[in-house]
Amino acid sequence: MSRLEGKTAVITGGNSGIGLATAKTFLNEGATRIYLTGRRKAELDEAVASLGPRAVAVPGDVTNPVDLDRLYDLVKTEVGQVNVVFANAGFATLAPLGSLTEDHVDALLNTNIKGVIWTVQKALPLMRPGGSIILSASIVASKGFGNWSIYSATKAAVRSFARTWASDLKGQNIRVNAVSPGVIETPGHDKSGATKDEVGSFFDYAAKITPLSRTGRDDEVAKVVAFLASDESSFVNGSEIFVDGGIAQI
Repeated sequence: MSRLEGKTAVITGGNSGIGLATAKTFLNEGATRIYLTGRRKAELDEAVASLGPRAVAVPGDVTNPVDLDRLYDLVKTEVGQVNVVFANAGFATLAPLGSLTEDHVDALLNTNIKGVIWTVQKALPLMRPGGSIILSASIVASKGFGNWSIYSATKAAVRSFARTWASDLKGQNIRVNAVSPGVIETPGHDKSGATKDEVGSFFDYAAKITPLSRTGRDDEVAKVVAFLASDESSFVNGSEIFVDGGIAQI
């Protein structure tokens, strides 16, 4: 029996990268149905087409509560419940202190913090005992990389949500955990505002400071998320799991 057999999952930010890799892993682990969201419809449709009939594309923006209502209304109509929520949607843009703008700050806060809040809160009425909520944080919440201050702050907030929401849901048998990847080579880096040379130099630097002397892969993060989604992780709650260069640790 596959460890995610019979489970319905929602994955935000499922167009590519960690979200898409996690969807593939969930399906390989036996998930019955997966709902993926993303803002870029064409890219989302292509991703879902590659996954097969157990995957459903629901275009939408996590910063828009109406889009999330539409997502969960569809889930309620089709399957009636959610077992796993992977709040993965988020993005990073660089800006040093001294050149921060209101648009930069608002965009990151709206997607990376408020989007996570609404994704999780709106899922709760459909979640059943034994459910798992997994939040996408980052090692930058603990490290002081220059030019990443607002993005790092949003991921620190997400890490805090895992601890506080686990307490909020005490007694409901719904777990909340965070996965904090290191530097993972995903398409998201191309949208960070950095040049190709800057991104390449960052990858080289990250590889040098990790124990395996390389950056991580999206499928490695996906395997950790699948573990947290499974009943095998029923003893893990309010925790943060770091995945850095292929190494996972709580």
